[in-house]
Amino acid sequence: MATGQGIGVDIRAKSFGGVTLFQDLRLAVPPGQVLALLGPSGVGKSTLLRLIAGLDGAFDGQVTTDGTPAGSGAVPGFVFQDPRLLPWLTALGNVRAVSAAITPARARAILAEVGLAGQEDKLPHALSGGMQRRVALARALAVNPGLLLLDEPFVSLDRRLATELTALVAGAVARHGSTVVLISHDPEDAARLADRVIRLDGRPARIVQDSAIAVPRDARSPQMIAALTRRLADGAAA
Repeated sequence: MATGQGIGVDIRAKSFGGVTLFQDLRLAVPPGQVLALLGPSGVGKSTLLRLIAGLDGAFDGQVTTDGTPAGSGAVPGFVFQDPRLLPWLTALGNVRAVSAAITPARARAILAEVGLAGQEDKLPHALSGGMQRRVALARALAVNPGLLLLDEPFVSLDRRLATELTALVAGAVARHGSTVVLISHDPEDAARLADRVIRLDGRPARIVQDSAIAVPRDARSPQMIAALTRRLADGAAA
């Protein structure tokens, strides 16, 4: 049974710098769904993620997580485009830094979950770029495995590393029933990970595509992923 948090978005108007980004944008994400947000650069994908996270309250409307106004309930696990690790803390310290309630044992277990057993005492500069992304994912899971917000988490990684990280996210979803909102510039990430794909376009941004991917993640063959990637790249329904 899904243990993720449901998301409700009802934005009547959101402006930035005198430009209307969203107007009458409505979206519901059920618990346990992995939603990929696609669209051109600057359309407002990262802004929407910040609204869901409760990091931006300057809009007309309401955004909720599990029925609670965003920013008032449980803090979501957020993974940014870069790892944003504290350079003076070890991998273990970076995971524990998000909450005093995270014990060393819990932090070690989460790091092991993302494949970093034995790397807990290394500082960020001693970790590869892929390992740093894993620490960032572990930190997000430590904050809230029920709601993960991923803002281009695989950007600048080669496809092999990106594939490894999408597999780690898929494993976390399977274990925790996480609700995930993923922003990506690469439709292959959506083809590998998402249950549902929404594409935003225009100004104000509107939903121009909302399609489900019915095939379970663990049943998607390389050929199917390639076909889905091509369809999504062309703007076709998944």
